[in-house]
Amino acid sequence: MRSLLFVPGDSERKMEKAASAGADALILDLEDSVAVSRKPEARQMVATYLANAERQPPAPRLIVRVNALDTGLTDDDLSAVIAARPDAVLLPKANSGADIQDFSARIAVEEAKAGLPEGAIPVHALMTETAAGMLNAASFAAKSARLSALAWGAEDLAADIGAATNKDETGRYTDVFRMARSLTLLAAAHSGVDAIDTVFTDFRDMDGLDAECRAAVRDGFSGKMAIHPGQVAVINAAFTPAPADVERAVRILALFAAAGPDAGVLSLDGKMIDMPHLRQAERVVRRAGLTETPLDEAANL
Repeated sequence: MRSLLFVPGDSERKMEKAASAGADALILDLEDSVAVSRKPEARQMVATYLANAERQPPAPRLIVRVNALDTGLTDDDLSAVIAARPDAVLLPKANSGADIQDFSARIAVEEAKAGLPEGAIPVHALMTETAAGMLNAASFAAKSARLSALAWGAEDLAADIGAATNKDETGRYTDVFRMARSLTLLAAAHSGVDAIDTVFTDFRDMDGLDAECRAAVRDGFSGKMAIHPGQVAVINAAFTPAPADVERAVRILALFAAAGPDAGVLSLDGKMIDMPHLRQAERVVRRAGLTETPLDEAANL
């Protein structure tokens, strides 16, 4: 998933319109974009949308952001949407791996009620929206097999720590927020899951968005969240590997596959490649959307 577009869960019109925005995933939001008085209505709208939406590729994946565990609203959110089988559920303000375990157990209850196999619904987590989440970054690993992505957020963290802003006068994130970004990358790598970059809030500044996307790709993020449909094309372009990079990655995979499980250092175009190159090639191929690469095709590249 390169682009993950937030959509208010209390607007049927916006959910329908967002489906054609070109995003790889829609985040149907029951949290910040929905007033407390409208949350019951939003739950039913999201459940209905999940039940009726086109779910086959190239339709976007459908992720539901529920309310945080400390709000008392999480169980009602899950009860409304799990039976409609979202592609994932996003937990905001995750404070630790223990929260992931708690959340996973709650999902399992709803899966059982709906007749779904346990573990059918993956979990994404926003892990830097609180100081506790940052300080417990290492705890997210190995707490639930459901965990498939970790994302970071700057707006809620600013409120939690009392920061007046999260960027300096040049538009660069200040130290605490750069730390949040780095911890998300490290925690995702430690957990073996995707790292998702935070939103770019100035939806009119496409040059700024592109620069932030390019930096995210450079540093290892696999995708970026969006708050406006107009941001999707820029995000997708930045997170799509160049054809030459894909070709080289496929050749690396083919070389290691042909060399067998005991492969060590190999040679490609006169340069030595080893296991770190293989892991990077695997990432490029996944970003390109290639799940299988026949060796006979790869050998011809």
